[in-house]
Amino acid sequence: SGKPSAGRITYMGQLIAERLTGQPTDFYCSPAMQHGTDTEPQARAAYSFINDVDVVERGLVEHKTIPMFGASCDGFVGEDGLVEFKCPNVATHIDYLMSQKIPKKYFDQMQAQMSCTGRKWCDFMSFDPRMPEHLNKLIIRVERDDKYIQEMEMEVIKFNLEIDEKLKILEAL
Repeated sequence: SGKPSAGRITYMGQLIAERLTGQPTDFYCSPAMQHGTDTEPQARAAYSFINDVDVVERGLVEHKTIPMFGASCDGFVGEDGLVEFKCPNVATHIDYLMSQKIPKKYFDQMQAQMSCTGRKWCDFMSFDPRMPEHLNKLIIRVERDDKYIQEMEMEVIKFNLEIDEKLKILEAL
């Protein structure tokens, strides 16, 4: 449609506010979000056990060439991989099991993580320990898509230039 999404506009506003005030934006944490945070260590342990790998946490990884672009990956796996954990509500987990597909927003997130880290693949893991054991996990591997990443990086650069323009206008007021 050519019109920026409400989410893009809101996110840009938050980033501008953070740069102007030097303070991070407060964000709402719903009970479902808290459940995800609380359950992630169990998901990490299950993934490590199933795949017989160590999952290393590293925090924010900044992109090597694009300023103000970074990714906080849930885990690094071996030399080439990443893992992204989702611990959603039961209905959402069941949707993931039934569709065997990753929602686009998470596909985008995983490609951005591979862009920032240089990694070759990222496993998406939906985990819900409340489900019977044979249904409590779904792991889908996503390979790095260099063409998709290149387009995303161009969008990030455009987004950052837009923020810089708006900051200049605000600083001139």
